[in-house]
Amino acid sequence: MATMQRRSFLTAAAAAPLVALVPAYSGAQTAQTVPNRAIFQVTDNDPARWNMILNNMTNLREGVGSESVEIELVAYGPGILMLKADSAVRQRIAEAVKSGVKVNACQNTMNFMKLTPADMLGEIGYVPSGVVEVMRKQQQGWAYIRS
Repeated sequence: MATMQRRSFLTAAAAAPLVALVPAYSGAQTAQTVPNRAIFQVTDNDPARWNMILNNMTNLREGVGSESVEIELVAYGPGILMLKADSAVRQRIAEAVKSGVKVNACQNTMNFMKLTPADMLGEIGYVPSGVVEVMRKQQQGWAYIRS
């Protein structure tokens, strides 16, 4: 019996310093240190789909309220056509960019489709590879949203 008590005491004594190293959980601290970041992937060449996605971005901004949020949209494949200068959703995209959304076109897709920046909306950005951008953002903890 004395051996069992001694073993329990030694186990507790060994664990005590480890417990002191673990910080107390505070939901408020976590909410402040974890940023709200979302990446939207768009591969559809459909104005109705794009309008839904742009609405979702607005809902996201409004949903987090006073908290900050970073939003990025990456278009590739057929979806890149909605980023052309004559896009049916060009005004909505301009509004999204003005509100702080980063809108990026995949350069791989542009090369494949023989598109140049002169063909595209002036306010968008570019990434070398849309799929790589989405993957990297996910690895960095961004929420992935495929609408």
